[in-house]
Amino acid sequence: MTDKKKTIEHIQNSYGIRPEAQKFPMMCVLSFVYICNAKCPNCPYNNSEIRSQYKDALIMPEYIFKRIADECGNYGSLLRLSGGGEPMLHPQAVELMIYAKRKGAKIGLITNGSKFTPENLKAIIEADVDAIEFSADACDEQTYNCVRPGLDWKKLNRNVELAVDIRNQLKTNTKIILSVINQKGVDVKVAENYWAKVVDEVQIRKYLTWGYCEDKSSDPTPYLPPKDRIPCPWLFERLNIDSKGDVTLCGEDIAFNEKFANIMQKSIKDIWHGPEFTYFREKHLSGHGDEISICAQCPDWQYRSWKHNYWKILEKADEKRIEKLRK
Repeated sequence: MTDKKKTIEHIQNSYGIRPEAQKFPMMCVLSFVYICNAKCPNCPYNNSEIRSQYKDALIMPEYIFKRIADECGNYGSLLRLSGGGEPMLHPQAVELMIYAKRKGAKIGLITNGSKFTPENLKAIIEADVDAIEFSADACDEQTYNCVRPGLDWKKLNRNVELAVDIRNQLKTNTKIILSVINQKGVDVKVAENYWAKVVDEVQIRKYLTWGYCEDKSSDPTPYLPPKDRIPCPWLFERLNIDSKGDVTLCGEDIAFNEKFANIMQKSIKDIWHGPEFTYFREKHLSGHGDEISICAQCPDWQYRSWKHNYWKILEKADEKRIEKLRK
């Protein structure tokens, strides 16, 4: 029997800054908080001392967030709220997301879903937050208690369904996504089938160690051929900012050990087109990315994809969102 499953492509014929990022990064990944209410065993922050290094900046201050939102809003760039903890534990999370949307920025919220209420969910969906991504990693309570200790399975289910219901009632553009990490002890196919009945799109993520966690991947097949030294796409689309406003080369550097700029001293646009990023990109484009210290030590770069990525997930989720609203 012929396998009709569509092959997923990860590489392309040529590389460089994505067309949408020529002027400004498509995405700014924000380490919005360094506090969390879960004890997930596969979390690099739970397997390191990084949070203790941010004890004086556990949440991103309003003035730093607004400076980022103001500039990103001018270019319609996406603010991805993630980082070292649960974003909804930021005491100003809702008002800051609403502020960013009013300034013209896009918002992609990554959350464990535990701190949602009907009120705050309605507020951010009414503001047309672009995507709410629930990190679940399970399709039953027993597995969930293992991979997401400290959280409540029933509450997760209620809040995922509530988010979809509110979105459908308000008929906004908010996409509801759920992610499952392909790790040992989790049946991702069963999980995908379970959640696909509820959300717009289920994202199966590769297991990443981030250099801090034990490798528990159930699918170590690389996206980028290790010997070919294909450029890492992250350098050509996104920029990472911590709660102090510091910028690092790559999201793999979650400790920001390689920070080289601060958005309070230089604009995001100038950093994006500055000599540091230019140097990093040229190294990757010439096949010498491994001459950059953080890239040489990166255990996860082979799982980056030029085509099977966050943007593709958003596109597919939007198609399904539109289908649901038509029913």
